[in-house]
Amino acid sequence: MLNAKATVRRITVCLLGALPILLLAGVASAQYGQHPLLDKAADKVIQKYQNSSCEQLWQERQQPKSQREQEAVNFLRSDPQMRAMFINRVAAPIANKMFECGMIP
Repeated sequence: MLNAKATVRRITVCLLGALPILLLAGVASAQYGQHPLLDKAADKVIQKYQNSSCEQLWQERQQPKSQREQEAVNFLRSDPQMRAMFINRVAAPIANKMFECGMIP
């Protein structure tokens, strides 16, 4: 049970690390599948993970969070519907890359 919780925590931390793009794209009112801005932001996050080497991802993971990243996290915490749409879109590709890089078991 602890390994599962740790894995979920690791995935969540990595997903949250990719969220500044959402804030930068200005998609506060977007909804998945209905607004191209959210799709574009999610696609950029997915591309970042798919095009980054494992070494790059490990290095980025250890960097302190930027102000924009913290704002994006706060935004998604305050909007559960937006958070769910974003995470549903990016979770599988990011989790696959993390698995390939040994970031999750």
